[in-house]
Amino acid sequence: MTAIARPQRPALPLPAVVAASVAAWLAAWLVEAPAAGWLAFDVLRLERGSHFGEATAFFLEDLPKVLLLLVGVVTVVTVIRGFFPPERVRPMLAGRGLLPGTFAAAGLGTVTPFCSCSAVPLFIGFVEAGVPLGVTLAFLISSPMVNEVALVLLWGLFGPGIALAYMAAGLTIAILGGLVIGRLRLERYVESYVWEIKPLAAPALDIRLTWAERLETAWAYTRDLVRKLLPYLVAGIAIGAAIHGYAPTDLVAGVGGRSNLLAVPLVVVLAVPMYSNAAGTIPIVQALLGKGMPLGTTLAFMMAVTAISLPELVILRRVLRPQLLAVFVGIVATGIVAIGYLFNIVA
Repeated sequence: MTAIARPQRPALPLPAVVAASVAAWLAAWLVEAPAAGWLAFDVLRLERGSHFGEATAFFLEDLPKVLLLLVGVVTVVTVIRGFFPPERVRPMLAGRGLLPGTFAAAGLGTVTPFCSCSAVPLFIGFVEAGVPLGVTLAFLISSPMVNEVALVLLWGLFGPGIALAYMAAGLTIAILGGLVIGRLRLERYVESYVWEIKPLAAPALDIRLTWAERLETAWAYTRDLVRKLLPYLVAGIAIGAAIHGYAPTDLVAGVGGRSNLLAVPLVVVLAVPMYSNAAGTIPIVQALLGKGMPLGTTLAFMMAVTAISLPELVILRRVLRPQLLAVFVGIVATGIVAIGYLFNIVA
């Protein structure tokens, strides 16, 4: 008996697939925070306000949030990058010299509210496109350091003068850091796999691809990169969750008091094992200011938590070798300490 072939279902139109994907992403983004609280405190019956309960809730909320950001950002960036092959990107950032390219990259970082999880794939994309390392790291410095949440917070609490001064100081650190790293020629300290994935990313840069091919290639690239970064993300967020649940703000506020001349570098050191995104620093900043910590010291702590925290460094280690990571941390930490002392004087 001859089998009757089932008619194949027609493929969904591309706009419908994209719309459904975007809707699913937005729905997941809106429900992940309340779902994390429900799972931690209602299902697992952990005590609200307890160290373990808060650490667990932080982990359950932040892991899907970071993964959603990573998937969304990498997919979109890969599609966009398809319209900017290396021969187009190089004139934009690399072809105008180190100084203009560094200024452009630092400025781009200030308008891209990315945490390290999304800065890393963008870093890889810049390197693949032939953008100089110093220019690339200027972006990597400015993106977490100068963020829109901090600007809005400072504007609301202290007015536009302090907020704009903070932005200018962060840009200065990013530009100077990029220029120094560019002059040191540290390309050999980028992990070798970053250079080796160049051929794998080439199809995403083919401007002749159809939209369906672009999306298919971008999704394949995203899956591969998320698979590589996932162990580092889990480890980094787990460390951050533990610190978030157990680190007391009283200790930080006590060390950072006005009578301590070494308060700024000390709070930067204390911030390294901690982790939070820009939005998560708002209650910390408000608590520290309420305990009497000076503005500059508080800003230094906030910037260190978002820019050079241990979980972030664990993730950045995926693309930077220890020597370059140490240079990166040294430049950013020095700049943050300088900003802290400056704002303590002028504010």
